[in-house]
Amino acid sequence: MAAGFVRGLAGFGLSVVLVPVLQLAIAPQVAVFVGLVSLFLIGLTDIGRIRRDADKSAIPITLIAIACMPLGLWALTMLPADWARVLIAMVSLGAFVLVIAPLGPVKLARRPALAISGFFTGFLGGFAGMPGPGMGPFYLRGRLEPKAARASMMAIFLVLTPISVAFFLWQGVGGWRDLELAAMLFVPVLAGDWLGHKAFGKVTARQWQVSTALVLGAAALAAVWKLVG
Repeated sequence: MAAGFVRGLAGFGLSVVLVPVLQLAIAPQVAVFVGLVSLFLIGLTDIGRIRRDADKSAIPITLIAIACMPLGLWALTMLPADWARVLIAMVSLGAFVLVIAPLGPVKLARRPALAISGFFTGFLGGFAGMPGPGMGPFYLRGRLEPKAARASMMAIFLVLTPISVAFFLWQGVGGWRDLELAAMLFVPVLAGDWLGHKAFGKVTARQWQVSTALVLGAAALAAVWKLVG
């Protein structure tokens, strides 16, 4: 439910909250698989919002991410489970840092920013089931209105997640039991997502950015604490 709330409020973050906790109980590769299926299922509920509000920047980011996703999947399958657990927790923590860290004097032109965002969206989507940290800084720090930024991230998730799931199944990761787990998780995720959508409509753009960063930070610290414990 917490993961769904973050996703409904920010437009991303479901896997950032869900996967680091799941991978403490099941194999990291399977946790990523379940997170991706959950992302796809919740994305189906937002098709109308995506068509209405998403920005065209979602198209190049998605295309680049699709090309880079196999690299992340390869890294996940090659690493030992313990290393994968640590790095997935670090990705969760990194998502928080990227959102709150000041950009300083460095300003990228739109095309390089899109390319970098697409690369990390694809790589982290394949490696950790977390496309959000790759695109989060681009949209949270961009000039788009929160409504358009949020819908754009949802659009990218909706395209990437079924492709990622297909790659995992092709690699022999995941099965019916894991699909059943994702289906069971869908009910609380949907409830949390509904609450997140309600909260989104009551905050300003600045409050949206700050609240998203705080929730991501809390989720990241919890994942790291559980991992150390």
